[in-house]
This record gives sequence, structure tokens and C-alpha cells, in this order.
Amino acid sequence: MVCAPKIRKCFSLGACLVAIFIFSSLGNARAAELIMFEQAGCAWCETFDREIAPIYPKTAEGRRAPLRRVNIDHPVPSDLAFVEVERLAPVFVLVHNGQEIGRIRGYPGEDHFWGLLGALMKKLDAVTTGGEPVLPVEKTLRPVG
Repeated sequence: MVCAPKIRKCFSLGACLVAIFIFSSLGNARAAELIMFEQAGCAWCETFDREIAPIYPKTAEGRRAPLRRVNIDHPVPSDLAFVEVERLAPVFVLVHNGQEIGRIRGYPGEDHFWGLLGALMKKLDAVTTGGEPVLPVEKTLRPVG
């Protein structure tokens, strides 16, 4: 049959267009990210870099909400315009689909960081599973000494 190859070609083209549409739609949905607002010369940012940054991508939290760094001395990327930027560094803001889930102000040390991040991840779970809307967690942490 002469028309069979044309039908297959047309079907293949249609299937490709549908696949492109589906994947582009999925790409527009922004996954969770942990935004680290940092500043050059920040001693607490450097401590975070030594204690957490090397292992963060290997953790469940890091895979679910990859770390993204933003320098507070530069303009904020347009996709983060909804986030209120503070003049404090570091500030960690968990975002998902254009919404702030919560933030950790300052770097409290390794043990406290994981605990606070765990609380933010629970809030993310509530948002992503259709739970009740929740207010962002806000913690202000100050170095001791």
C-alpha cells in the first residue's frame, strides 16, 4: 500500500508533537529549589560551604530541592522576583512552583541546619500533596560568641 508509509510518517510526526508539548509543559512546572542568598566575604557562607555544600547534592533533600546560589550584591534573577531578598547572608529560601515555602535566616551550624531544613521539607510535602496552605517557617539565627 502506498498510503501506509504516509500514515506512519504523519502519525510519527503527530506523536512527536504531542511528546514535545507534554515535555515542554512539564518543563514549565518549576521543581523545588533551595535558594542560598550569599555574599562575598561572608564567614557564615564559607562555613556552610565547608560543612554542608559538598554533601548536600548527595542527600535526599539535595536531590529534591537542589541548591541554587544567588549573590545578594547582584540583581535578583527574574524567576525569583516573588522572593523578598534580605541584606543578611546567608539566607536559605525553599521555593516550589513560584511560591516561597519557608526560609532559614543565617547558618546555625550543621546539626541545626538539617533540623530546620527538615521542617521546611515537611511544609513542602504538605504543599505538594494537596495539604492545607501553610505559612512560611521563619527562623532568625544569630551566631553565638
